[in-house]
Amino acid sequence: MSFTVALNFEDGVSRFIQCNPNEKVLDAAYRQRINLPMDCSDGVCGTCKCRCEQGEYRLGDDYLDEALSEQEAAQRLVLTCQMVPSSDCVIEVPIASTLCKTGSEEFAATVTSATALSDSAIEFCLTLDDERGIAFLPGQYVNIAVPGSEASRAYSFSSLPGGRQISFLLRNVPGGMMSGYLTDRARPGDAIRLRGPQGSFYLRTPVRPMLFLAGGTGLAPFLSMLEQLAADASPQPVHLIYGVTHDHDLVKLEQLESYRRRLPNFSYLTCVASEASQSPHKGYVTQHLDESLLNDGDLDVYLCGPPPMVEAVLGDFQRRAFTPASFHYEKFAPSQAS
Repeated sequence: MSFTVALNFEDGVSRFIQCNPNEKVLDAAYRQRINLPMDCSDGVCGTCKCRCEQGEYRLGDDYLDEALSEQEAAQRLVLTCQMVPSSDCVIEVPIASTLCKTGSEEFAATVTSATALSDSAIEFCLTLDDERGIAFLPGQYVNIAVPGSEASRAYSFSSLPGGRQISFLLRNVPGGMMSGYLTDRARPGDAIRLRGPQGSFYLRTPVRPMLFLAGGTGLAPFLSMLEQLAADASPQPVHLIYGVTHDHDLVKLEQLESYRRRLPNFSYLTCVASEASQSPHKGYVTQHLDESLLNDGDLDVYLCGPPPMVEAVLGDFQRRAFTPASFHYEKFAPSQAS
């Protein structure tokens, strides 16, 4: 049985390799033409030191303390020349992918559908040419080339990793290049090119309650995360607060309801900023962050939305002097046509 190892590089690029039983990560990477940093490959120099973000592994005793101290090993630093995975793993590599003679992979796909869910949101679905699908971590994004141009746009996956059918939830930007293509010209079967995956905003191994904070189409990565949690039958409590500007901006509510059935410990709240809203929960996400949700800091917080929303949450946490056990966030700003 082989294990999938995600290599997350400093420049945001992720590459996925297969590691055979009892195979060291460095050897597996070289076998798949990814030149991870190394000088000795014998556990002597420490050049191949990385951090294992999640997963199980063994290091053995064939390395020097000067290369990896006991304290570093306790913090899940590893030498890839000595690391043998015993499960799927995620490894943070502290250099750029280009220095390892690799980069983002390119994928070919065709348009399945482009559906306006509201005036402000479009669901974009693709079928990958490769039947093996695409590996990514729930929450990551990919760069999609805009047909008929040299431009590309970055969008977070809203689908479960590993499948051939992939989807995205993106903001409909008036005058935007991708928005214009999707609303005016896209047809099923159109050829599309993608590069990725990328991003350090992804679901970590659930070990404590989780709080998801989404603004607008920043809901997309959380749909992917929730799909993964449901597939894994995660027992950890998850609460999502999903904020939008107007009532009609609320989308994918049926899908959120389905997670309540599939994830017994999942709950969510939607809030609408407009004073004219008919929502029972008006205002911004920060106005619905009850102390009971913060669990005295013993939770993992994930935050994704437009820059003003992200900054507001960061400011709110600072005013509360609140520090969660782990905190991961991503801002997005829609690109305009040039």
